[in-house]
Amino acid sequence: MCVARGVYIGLGECVMASRLNPYISFNGTARQALEFYQGVFGGDLQLNTFGEFSADQDPTHGAEADKIMHGMLETPQGYTLMCSDTPPGMSYNPGDNMSISLSGDDDELRGFFDKLADGGTVTVPLDKQMWGDEFGMVVDQFGVPWMVNITQPQG
Repeated sequence: MCVARGVYIGLGECVMASRLNPYISFNGTARQALEFYQGVFGGDLQLNTFGEFSADQDPTHGAEADKIMHGMLETPQGYTLMCSDTPPGMSYNPGDNMSISLSGDDDELRGFFDKLADGGTVTVPLDKQMWGDEFGMVVDQFGVPWMVNITQPQG
């Protein structure tokens, strides 16, 4: 069985198709924005809060626990919009609050990350994160911010 928009390739194998989509950061209004966009486009909305992933590990996140760490809207038209609230301790800069997200389980994404970093600046090294995937952020040589998330196989 293939889940999460995977592609069935036979013999019980499922490969997640990689995707490229916008990722917008908000200053505490990600939930409201995503609910608004769901009203506009329809679709399935998934929300995860900082509290679900880190409040127990870091008490400084207590006040931030209900803010959105990752939200994703997948529309019937095939659009994917991802959003989050600015993480605790990071600054919010209107106008600089959009990135391009590359996500999937394809090892080719590591190569894309390395090539985007060539001449650019790695802001978060590509490494395993608390949600189990590998994730990294880079600003390419043209000033475009990218986020790369490589989904790890589920046991």
